[in-house]
Amino acid sequence: MKKLLEISGLIALLTLGVAGCAARASVQTGDGSTPTTSVPPSSDVSTSATAAPSTTLKVEGVEVAQTSSAPEVTTLPAAPSAESLSWPQWRGPNRDGYVGGVSAPRVWPKTLKEEWKIPVGVGHSSPLVSDGKIYVFARQGETETLMCLDSLTGKELWKSEPHAVAYEMNAAARDHGKGPKSTPVAAGGKIFTLGISGHLSAHDARTGRLAWRKDFSKQYPTTSPLYGTSMSPVVEKNLLIAHVGGHDRGALTAFDTETGAVRWAYEAEGPAYSSPIVVTLAGERQIVTFTQKELVGVAAATGKLLWKLPAKSTYDTNSVTPVAYKDTIIFSSEGQGIVAVRPFKQGTGFAAREVWRNAENELDMNSPVVQGNLLFGMSARKKGQFFCLDADTGKTLWQGPGRAGENAAMLNFAGTLLLLTNDATLFVVPASAKEYAPVAQYTVANSPTWAHPVVLSGTRLLVKDETTLASLAIAEK
Repeated sequence: MKKLLEISGLIALLTLGVAGCAARASVQTGDGSTPTTSVPPSSDVSTSATAAPSTTLKVEGVEVAQTSSAPEVTTLPAAPSAESLSWPQWRGPNRDGYVGGVSAPRVWPKTLKEEWKIPVGVGHSSPLVSDGKIYVFARQGETETLMCLDSLTGKELWKSEPHAVAYEMNAAARDHGKGPKSTPVAAGGKIFTLGISGHLSAHDARTGRLAWRKDFSKQYPTTSPLYGTSMSPVVEKNLLIAHVGGHDRGALTAFDTETGAVRWAYEAEGPAYSSPIVVTLAGERQIVTFTQKELVGVAAATGKLLWKLPAKSTYDTNSVTPVAYKDTIIFSSEGQGIVAVRPFKQGTGFAAREVWRNAENELDMNSPVVQGNLLFGMSARKKGQFFCLDADTGKTLWQGPGRAGENAAMLNFAGTLLLLTNDATLFVVPASAKEYAPVAQYTVANSPTWAHPVVLSGTRLLVKDETTLASLAIAEK
């Protein structure tokens, strides 16, 4: 299958069978114009909603207590120290899966002791940790709810007022349920959520009260992609950035974190299932993200398009979060292998040049991690296969056994890889260029695990399965 890449008037072939480290090509760029457009007002809610009264409800058969209460890359703020205890967004402080400020155990226990386990609701949304508290966004019955928990005990501190969400699943997505699939982000005393049907909400982090909510049903024909909203918003300074809209039509949009007012919007095709990253490339702070059929870099302050390239995947399901490595962006779309490009200034605009391409591996839903000059991921080939690439050249250094799983959530735990497959198997693997050699393997849940795990203080692991959240001891405190 061949795909054409038009860059600066040149055509480059993107072919599934092309060998890794293909000849370099340019990528289509912004022409210096400003593609930002005004966005019609959405249906907004600004309120101080109180928490719901205490009741008990069932979530998938589980009773849940519902109580009141050259250019260098610069990513988001530095990785957390052991004291800060922070995992405030999708894939951590830098949105790259790196667990910093703590050391992985030298010797892993034979079993992981369960400290506590509580029912929280269904969905693939990953837990957050901010200011010593855990936040979980989940579905309970036909409502979406944000919960705040004590990080030591799992005790519920508050629950937001349940938000009723009408959502019809695509038949192909029934196995994954009605979500939510998007992971919230904590910033500026608020927790921001993006529901399965595209509702964007801001909650007070201390009380759970609703600060504002956006409904885009009057702005777009559909408000979520075909398989439900999955992208996780990001905060840059005082801007909350999310790609809103549905299949074929939407806008990467920046909202004021305090008021929800639109500050800029890059009108584009529909959102991807991937999530944006924020990096500084060639001196320009950029939002780099997939759309339905493209990879784009837009100015973080204004939404101006800087560069873009075609990135059409099978069924328009771009799901992989891009990775910033040195002055390159590494990404993958189903059917295109793994690619590294280098954005750079050209005249009054930007361009991007392909640095390498690896056709031996490709990513479907797995987002990779970097350790040193090594890229680790789970290829969609051979029914799931862990791999290691040279991040400078794209050369495959090793591939693990096939049939590892449909997906894996990956963390770089200070040089040790934590690989959690969707069947609740956790592999502990040294981040080595030599071989795939797990030093420990555990079953960490009784149901599928699509959410990303979270390491707490280097001694505990939070694991969200279909309906519960558990804290597992991985080392002595």
